[in-house]
Amino acid sequence: MALTPDGKTVIYHSYNTIKIWDLVTGTESFTLQGHSSLVEAIALTPDGKTLISASRDNTIKIWDLATRKEIATFTGESPINCCTVAPDGVTIVAGEESGRLHFLRLQGKVTDE
Repeated sequence: MALTPDGKTVIYHSYNTIKIWDLVTGTESFTLQGHSSLVEAIALTPDGKTLISASRDNTIKIWDLATRKEIATFTGESPINCCTVAPDGVTIVAGEESGRLHFLRLQGKVTDE
């Protein structure tokens, strides 16, 4: 699960989808679909604008929450079990079931540093 920095939205994964809930109204805002297998982990950038999801379908997907669109996909060689975003908001670290660790960078993303 992830909570947006403003504390108004909670994001969680449910099988192969990602659900976004408005905590103020207590209702589901929207669902992100794109993985073909179980989503294992999600991570939110510090600005709360970009979501990363890791799945047993061997992919990491990058989502723009404002547009509700998938903006990039990385494919590994085995299921991806975990992911996180560094405080810089552009570095992603993801771990595969095989033991491989990937360091990815969001290109074109402007940081506050």
